[in-house]
Amino acid sequence: MLGMSIRSPHAVVLPGTGSDARFAADAFESALTAARISMQAVEPEPSGVVAGYKHALDAAAHVHGRIIVGGISIGAVVAVAWAIEHPDRVTGVLAALPPWLGDSLDAPAAASARITAQQLTEDGLAAVTEAMAASTPSWLAAALRRSWAAQWPNLPSALLEAAAYAAPDEPALRSLGAPTAIVGCVDDPVHPFAVAELWQRAVPRATLSTVTLDDIGADPSILGNLAVADLLSLIG
Repeated sequence: MLGMSIRSPHAVVLPGTGSDARFAADAFESALTAARISMQAVEPEPSGVVAGYKHALDAAAHVHGRIIVGGISIGAVVAVAWAIEHPDRVTGVLAALPPWLGDSLDAPAAASARITAQQLTEDGLAAVTEAMAASTPSWLAAALRRSWAAQWPNLPSALLEAAAYAAPDEPALRSLGAPTAIVGCVDDPVHPFAVAELWQRAVPRATLSTVTLDDIGADPSILGNLAVADLLSLIG
C-alpha cells in the first residue's frame, strides 16, 4: 500500500508530556489499522522519557526496517528529531500538536510542564490532580488522571525533562526528507497553531491539517485520521 520497500508497514507513536500509550493509541490506532499498518504506542518511562522513546524507535527499526514515526506534543518532537537523525530508517512522520520550535524556553507547553512539576513537588499528586480537573476539559482531565497516577512519583522529573528538551530548529526541519503529516489545533493555547504552521513551512514535504480541542475531546482518533490520510497522500 505504501509503495515503498519496507518489510512490513509499521508505525511507532509517542505520547505527549505526562500522557500515556493509551491516549496515543486512541489517537492513531484506528487509522493505521485501516491502512494495514501495524502500530506500537510507547509507554513513557518517567525516569527517562526521551531515552525510552529513542530506544523504542531504534528497536522497532531494527525489527521492521524503515518505519513510520509519530507522536503528540513532545512525542512529535522526539519523533521528528529521530527521523532527522536516521533518514534511512524512516518512511514517514505523523506529528500531532507540535509544541515548540528549537529552544523550549518561551513555549507555553514547556512553561505549563514546569509549573505543574513544581506544584506536584510542593502539593502532591492528589491536590494537583483535583486542581487540574477543575480547570481542564473533562476528556483531558480523565486521560491525565490515569497517566499521572501511573507515572507517579517520577512524574515531576518527567515533566521537567520534557520541558527542557529542544525541538529541531528551522534549519534542522528543512533537512527532514521524509514525508510529514502535521496536525495543529487552532484553539489550543498550550500548542500554538503558529508552531504547526512553522513546522509545515520548514519541512520540505509536509501537510498541515487542523482540529479544535472539541474535535479531539469528541474523538481523539481525529488526529490519526487526518495525519494518516495526509501521509498516505504524500507517499502516493
